[in-house]
Amino acid sequence: MQKLKVIFEDNHIIVVEKPVNIPSQGDKTGDIDMLTIIKEYLKEKYNKPGNVYLGLVHRLDRPVGGVMVFAKTSKAAARLSKEVREKIFQKTYLVIVNGKMEKKKRNIRRLSIKK
Repeated sequence: MQKLKVIFEDNHIIVVEKPVNIPSQGDKTGDIDMLTIIKEYLKEKYNKPGNVYLGLVHRLDRPVGGVMVFAKTSKAAARLSKEVREKIFQKTYLVIVNGKMEKKKRNIRRLSIKK
């Protein structure tokens, strides 16, 4: 089982670091995914029998690592999903590159979503 890095957790949400090359949710490859990893973590931590609810609020592509927020209750999932739809939930992307980018191929944009 993948080691989970929990950044924040309360009764409603869990914020974790998604490693590079781990899918956010299950796909046709059958590789271990963040939803499964976190559900196992919650099941073990709280000694829960049966299924554990975990809402996927947003995704990061498989090759991308970063911080993800998951809902631990359906109410939190609904509220956070609404914030994503209404562009209240703010995301920031930071890219780190190795080497030099050719000047003519640079296309750097700064996106900011504000309330």
